[in-house]
Amino acid sequence: MMMMMSSCRLIDVFEMKTCTSGQKFLLLTVSSMTVIFICSIFLNGLNFNSIHRSAGSNLRELSSETISVTSIGSIQGIHVNFWGVFRSSEKGAGLLKNATGAGDGTSAPTRKLTTTEPPYLGDWYATDGTYLHSKCPENIRKRIANISEYDDVFLETIPVLQWNKHATEQEYKRMKRYNGAHGWGVINYEDLKDALSYLNTSANTFMFDDWEKRPNKTSVCIRCAVVGNGGILNGSRKGEEIDKHDYVFRANGAIIKGFEKDVGTRTSFYTFSTNTMKNSLSAYHRVGYTGLPQSEETRYIFLPDHDRDYYLVKAAITNTPIEKGRDQSKSPPTYFGEHAGAEKFKMYHPDFIRYVRNRFLRAGILKSRHRNIYRPSTGATMLIAAIHSCDQVSAYGFMTEDYARYSDHYYDRFFHKLVFYSNHDMRMEMRLWKKLHDYGIIKLYTKESGDKTRR
Repeated sequence: MMMMMSSCRLIDVFEMKTCTSGQKFLLLTVSSMTVIFICSIFLNGLNFNSIHRSAGSNLRELSSETISVTSIGSIQGIHVNFWGVFRSSEKGAGLLKNATGAGDGTSAPTRKLTTTEPPYLGDWYATDGTYLHSKCPENIRKRIANISEYDDVFLETIPVLQWNKHATEQEYKRMKRYNGAHGWGVINYEDLKDALSYLNTSANTFMFDDWEKRPNKTSVCIRCAVVGNGGILNGSRKGEEIDKHDYVFRANGAIIKGFEKDVGTRTSFYTFSTNTMKNSLSAYHRVGYTGLPQSEETRYIFLPDHDRDYYLVKAAITNTPIEKGRDQSKSPPTYFGEHAGAEKFKMYHPDFIRYVRNRFLRAGILKSRHRNIYRPSTGATMLIAAIHSCDQVSAYGFMTEDYARYSDHYYDRFFHKLVFYSNHDMRMEMRLWKKLHDYGIIKLYTKESGDKTRR
C-alpha cells in the first residue's frame, strides 16, 4: 500500500492523475472507509451496553468511564464510553448541569452528563436498605422516584453511616484507594477495625435510634430541620418553627445561646469532623461558641476526613485518653460530656461522602491537580444525609442567591463578607439547594419565604 502511495504526488490530497486506474480505485476506497470509520468513532464512541452485575452482589458498581447507569431492580446496566463522546438520554442532566454551571449563581447551560471518568472518583458503593421501609406516604424517596432527572443520580440504598460490620479486609481493600473523607486511605486496617468495633450497637446503625421510644408522635413521618450557620438566620425568628420538628441537625460552630428566637434550642444531631470542631472552638470562642451542644437527645455524627476522627471516637466511647495521632492525650476527651456511651455516636460512611461529591457536588477542581483538597462542606453532607434518611426536610441557614446581603454567620457581631475557598464549592451547593427546593425535595428558608410566613 505504501509503495502505491509513494508513486503518487502529494499536494493537499492524492493527485489522481499520476496514478493508474487500479491505484485510483484502491486509494479512493481505502480513504473513504477510513474517513467513515473515524467519523463513526468520534460521533458515537465505542458503547458496550448492558454490562450487568449480578443481583446478589453486595456492591453497586457504576462505570469508571461514565456515570450513565440504568437500574432494573438491583441490576445495573452500565454504558461504557471510552472516547468521552457521550449522548445521554438527558436523565440526570438537569441536576448536574445546575450543579456545574456558571459561578455567579445564574442558571447553567445544558451540558452532557460526563466525559471519560478517571478511576479516582470511585463511583461505586456498598448497599444498605436501612431507610427503604418508611411508613410515611409522602417520604422524600417516593417523591424523588417520580423525578426523572434523578434516575441516574439518586441511590436510595447508599450507606449513610458506617459501623463495626463494615470493617472487613475485603471492604478495606476496596476503600483504601480513596483518601480523605472519601475512603479509608487515611487509616490502616487494624486501627480502622479497632475504632469501628466500638460502634457496635443498634443506635450506631440507624439515624433515628430513639424514634420508636418517642412519646406523643403526631405523625408516622420523620420531620427534620437542618440548620446551617448562615447570616440569613439573624433576625429570622424561626427558632420556634425549627424546634417543632422531630429532629434538628446542626454542624460546627452552632451557637445557640442568645440566638434562640432565630435558630431554636434543640440539637438532635451535631455533625463535625475533629478538624472542623477544633477550628470552630478556636475561631468562634469569642462570640460564644465554648462547647458542643449537649442534651439527652443529642447524638454526635463524625465526618471522618482523617485518622484523628477514628482515634477520637474510640476514646470518647471508652472514656479513655486518645492513644494515637496528633491529638494524643493523657486524659479522656471531654467534648461530649461525661460518660457518653456508644449510643451517642454515629459516623458517616466514606462511600456516602464520595457519593455526595460524585453525584451532587462534582466541582471543576476535581479535574485539576488540586483535587485532593476538595470535599462537600460539612453542612452539605449533613443536609444530603438528612434527605437520604428523613421523610421531610426543611433547611435553614443555607446559602441562597441573595447571600451577599447577609453576614457570613448569624452570630457575627460585625458584618463579614462570605469568603470562598477551594476546598468547598459553595456556589455549586447554593444552586443545588435551590434545585432541590424547586422540586419540592426540601423546603429551603429564604428571606422571601420568611417574610411571607410572618405576613
